[in-house]
Amino acid sequence: MTNAIQIFGAGVTAPPIAHARFSIGDVVKHRAFGFRGVVFDIDPVFANSEEWYESIPVELRPDKEQPFYHLLAENGEASYVAYVSQQNLVTDDSEEPVDHPAISDMFGPYANGKYKLRPLHRH
Repeated sequence: MTNAIQIFGAGVTAPPIAHARFSIGDVVKHRAFGFRGVVFDIDPVFANSEEWYESIPVELRPDKEQPFYHLLAENGEASYVAYVSQQNLVTDDSEEPVDHPAISDMFGPYANGKYKLRPLHRH
């Protein structure tokens, strides 16, 4: 076995080191598609369905052994929830808030390029 860590004996293996580049409340932008979003959850490695993963064209399919982010996303036409690999995200430097209807339920006001999680949603 490699230096990977088995999580709770459930057969789920995490890479030896999984550093999340972004944190909850960060405003990020998709590197290729340009949509913006607010991070509201982070998986240390891929944790979506195989069907979802296989639906990504092979040439664009990200490595599963990296953090994946759940985003409250917007693209100018719609608001939605996105699931994006770390390699496909960059910090959004626009200093503009994200326009997603669920933000006010989870986060307080936007300040300094970040949203602060409401106390009710903290672990």
